[in-house]
Amino acid sequence: MSLAVAIQMDPIESIDIDADSTFVLALEAQRRGHALYHYLPQDLILRDHRLFARCRALQVRREAGSHFTLGGKELIDLATLDVVLMRQDPPFDMAYITATHLLEHIHPDTLVINDPVHVRNAPEKLFVTHFEGLMPPTLITSDREEILAFRREHGDIILKPLFGNGGAGVFHLTPEDENMNAFLEMFTALYREPIIVQRYVPEVREGDKRIILVDGEPAGAVARIPARGDARANFHAGGRAEKSVLTEREREICAMIGPALYDRGLVFVGIDVLGDYLTEINVTSPTGIQEINRLDGIQIETTIWDAIERRFGERHTRF
Repeated sequence: MSLAVAIQMDPIESIDIDADSTFVLALEAQRRGHALYHYLPQDLILRDHRLFARCRALQVRREAGSHFTLGGKELIDLATLDVVLMRQDPPFDMAYITATHLLEHIHPDTLVINDPVHVRNAPEKLFVTHFEGLMPPTLITSDREEILAFRREHGDIILKPLFGNGGAGVFHLTPEDENMNAFLEMFTALYREPIIVQRYVPEVREGDKRIILVDGEPAGAVARIPARGDARANFHAGGRAEKSVLTEREREICAMIGPALYDRGLVFVGIDVLGDYLTEINVTSPTGIQEINRLDGIQIETTIWDAIERRFGERHTRF
């Protein structure tokens, strides 16, 4: 099976080839003989109900400083391609949401991974609220009195923006911290959306866990250990990767959410687990493949491409 694959992503020039998940997905697609194209989200063009992009043919290789070759720009009707990987990084803002609406014009005849409708409907910190009993005590609101009451009840809390990513804007407030009012003023000034408040989970000092699910099944996991003096374990915030295996509770969490991911066409998902709690379901542009691959000696990208090819085959067998 040879497919024509477009990757909608950020500038390929700036990626870290030793950490970027999209890079290894591209390497694996190329190894399988798929033709690759690259374009930026701003290269999308909807004209007379047809979706085009100014694409460039792409070749990739694991060579530091020379990891890609791009051809000249050509206007391609995305409906003529087989697969589009939606892989640009958050923030999950109106530009991101608009891209999902545009890609909806070609999916599923052109298979978009992940399904753009369900990417749009599954913001990381909101989608998880639909699964009862998995989150730590959580409040989502703009109501100041509710936030203060939540703090009085739980004492130790975390504040974070509802649509933040990479650990940015996450704050830990102890019961003695006098900065609560200042933080609420800052969040009100910076964000129009409600904020998310959670009971602090002490296990964060030992790190959280990123688990990759492919078509709803766990494919690998990595422990993320925060830097000294930091409550954030995200790799973008300085967390380090350590080898890990799934606990019984983590397998239970995967089993509870897996069918919903599969049914929604969320093929490649990264979840964050802290202690016994699920904190986020990342469906936009999950990361962690390369860290898990190195620590476990596996190749998650092969599992992902097996799932994509299987879905493509099933779709075109039916029609």
